[in-house]
Parts: sequence; structure tokens; C-alpha cells
Amino acid sequence: MFRVHDPQVVASKKPDLLHFHEDLVSLISASKIQLKSLVAEMQAIMGDLEKVKQERTASENDGPVSEAFRKKLEEFIGFAETEVASLKSFYVAVGENADALSFYFCEDPVGCSFEQVIATLLNFVRMFLRAHDENRKQAELEMKKVQMEAKMKKAESINLTKKTAT
Repeated sequence: MFRVHDPQVVASKKPDLLHFHEDLVSLISASKIQLKSLVAEMQAIMGDLEKVKQERTASENDGPVSEAFRKKLEEFIGFAETEVASLKSFYVAVGENADALSFYFCEDPVGCSFEQVIATLLNFVRMFLRAHDENRKQAELEMKKVQMEAKMKKAESINLTKKTAT
């Protein structure tokens, strides 16, 4: 799915990209989303709304005793239908965005779920950051080695100067 680039190459050519992970602050939260669970919950809510509608219909046979109850149910059903419609539209948008994310990474949304794309992206970010950290540590070690060699040469030249002076 992703081509893992060497952070050293990125650092030398486009150092501002080394901090791309800062733009993905919600990635860990996104990795916990299960779209199938959201669909199941949405369907359960829709089913529960249908049960409430059936209860309203059944209460019509109760006569005037249930009139206040039916009125409250009517208000609730009107509100709930609006919220369920909003939920459906939100879920459609989430699904479209999940598919777009799959397409962005050249994957087929049918064959590669949102969860797989996010898990792979999260893994890429972690590997990239680990490699960048290792490169930084290696560069620090090399810098210390160069500094130590410079100190050794300086010490040698001082010793040589002292020997030639005596």
C-alpha cells in the first residue's frame, strides 16, 4: 500500500515533511473506528424507531385514555425521524470519505476496508518516526565520534609540539 521512504532522503529534500504526523493527530482515534459496528448501531436505531411507530399505532386502539401518550409519541417520532435521517446522511458521508481514502492510497474499498487503510497508515507513521529517530541518534553518535577524533588530533598535535620543543 505505501512505499516507505527513508527519512534521511525526506530530511535532505523536504525537511518540512518530517513533521507530517502532526497533521494526523486523530489517526489513533480513527484506528479504533469500526464502520461495521456503526452500521449495526444505525440499523438498530432504525429498528427501534419502527417499534416506537408500531407502539403508536397500537395505542390508537386504546381510545381517549392514550391520547396524551400518542401525542407525546408523535412529537418524539417527528424528532427521532429527523435525527435518524441526519444519522443516515452522516453515515453516507463517512462511507464516501472512507472509500475516498482507500482510493487515495490506490486501494479498492471493497477489498481493503477503512480499518485496514487506517491500520496501515498508522503503522507507516510509526515506522517512519522510528526510522527518523534512529537516524537522528545515529547522526548524534557520528557527530560525537567526529568531535572525539578532533580532540584526539588536537591532543596529538599538542603532544608533538611539546616533544619537538624539548
